[in-house]
Amino acid sequence: MQNSDVSPITRQVVEAMAKTENPRLKRIMESLVLHLHAFALEVDLTRPELDIALDFLNEIGKSTNDSHNEAVLLSDVLGLSSLLCDGDPDLAEEAEALLGPFWRLNSPPTPNGASICRSETPGPRLLVKGHVIDEKQQPIAGVEIDVWQASPVGLYENQDQGQADMNLRGKFVSDANGDFGFESVLPAGYPVPTHGPTGGLIKAQGRHPFRPAHLHFLLWKPGLETRISQVFVHDDPYIGTDVVFGVTPGLIGDYAKQPDGSYLLERSFILHPGEAFLPKPPIQ
Repeated sequence: MQNSDVSPITRQVVEAMAKTENPRLKRIMESLVLHLHAFALEVDLTRPELDIALDFLNEIGKSTNDSHNEAVLLSDVLGLSSLLCDGDPDLAEEAEALLGPFWRLNSPPTPNGASICRSETPGPRLLVKGHVIDEKQQPIAGVEIDVWQASPVGLYENQDQGQADMNLRGKFVSDANGDFGFESVLPAGYPVPTHGPTGGLIKAQGRHPFRPAHLHFLLWKPGLETRISQVFVHDDPYIGTDVVFGVTPGLIGDYAKQPDGSYLLERSFILHPGEAFLPKPPIQ
């Protein structure tokens, strides 16, 4: 979009920001103004509709607290979070996923092979065997793997007073063979929170609010790119219509049912050299 094609007021706003010293901020804000003004003109936005939009944004902030992040939820539901995921969506070892609104920073360190059920959590037993490798398929030791999931009733522990704090969360470290593992229960699909303005938007659009069942993984080690992943249950009824558009072929796992009725998930993760970082936790 060329500045010569925009309205006089748009041009004035862009020119007013011309002395912004931070080049990245300058680029982002200039593009934001150009596209935002063009959008308003394209849809013939009215003043009452602008008031509705501003009220909606105000409600996003009011609905956010230590245990719920409405802004992250909105980004997810609009597909923005999934849009920014890197990696090859078709390869299980390379596929990236959105962080989601339920990650907490200080998951309890847990020995490999231990259970992440920290309170009574009925459901089919799940055994997870993970493997961390580099681009040459060599094992990587010392990787921190943060794991979290919803319970079989479709709630994370911060949403459910019946679960112990940090239930179905744990932090593991890959061993000399790059292996880690834990026991849990089979996750269930669930509706994203709909009590706030994002839920109202989903309803107004005639969409369902469900996510297919999945496990979350965050892998971190200095000198390697941080990896954020989800592994979805392959036969979940919502696997093709995830409300946050987070399912790609490489993120679908094989949760193999065992003769005793339990399930086994085996999964490899490739980490690449690069900058390690921990994202800002959406909740406390």
